[in-house]
Amino acid sequence: MWRNKKAVIFDMDGTLIDSMWIWKDIDIEYLGSFGISLPEDLQVSIEGMSFTETAEYFLKRFALPRTVSEIEADWNRMAMHRYAHDIPLKAGARRFLDTLKKSGLKLGIATSNSRELAVAALEANGALDLFDSIHTSLEVSRGKPAPDIYLLSAETLGTAPEDCLVFEDVPMGILAAKAAGMQVCGVWDRYSADREDQIREMADFYIRDFDELFANEGEQA
Repeated sequence: MWRNKKAVIFDMDGTLIDSMWIWKDIDIEYLGSFGISLPEDLQVSIEGMSFTETAEYFLKRFALPRTVSEIEADWNRMAMHRYAHDIPLKAGARRFLDTLKKSGLKLGIATSNSRELAVAALEANGALDLFDSIHTSLEVSRGKPAPDIYLLSAETLGTAPEDCLVFEDVPMGILAAKAAGMQVCGVWDRYSADREDQIREMADFYIRDFDELFANEGEQA
């Protein structure tokens, strides 16, 4: 699926790294500190939002006695140790990244998370130097499902959108990449498993993990 492409762009959480469990735990802990129970619809409601958009949503929905910047700082503090120590790459991801790099493709990150946490996770997994660009939704005016972050990534990589392949784990991210004119491979994650059929229908390709990409390729993949 990547042989005719010039760049491959990855969403981070739930796609390249196994981290979605952390955010549910943080949401439960954070809201609990204000005496608020986690609403069942929260994760779907904030899907694709940038870090700041999510903080704004929390402030408005839960009337928290915090500013947006304070909420962001709280979340970064709560998540940093975990991102730097507890989050692995998805199965087969490192081999796939090395394969793409050896093939001369440019690699990018397009995440709704903060840059600090993205860099911490990549450094912890020895993968930071593999990427030619890292962008967050904070750098554009609209988060996913708007195409802005993917268009910015393609521009930074010096590649036309149609020459990019994107890996995403949730519908809002797939919509963003498709709106940018890119092909998309859906990636299974346990926190979006209940929407697998929807993701398969939306994406051009679908994998359960990155090891699948080598199943019929051998060492020449």
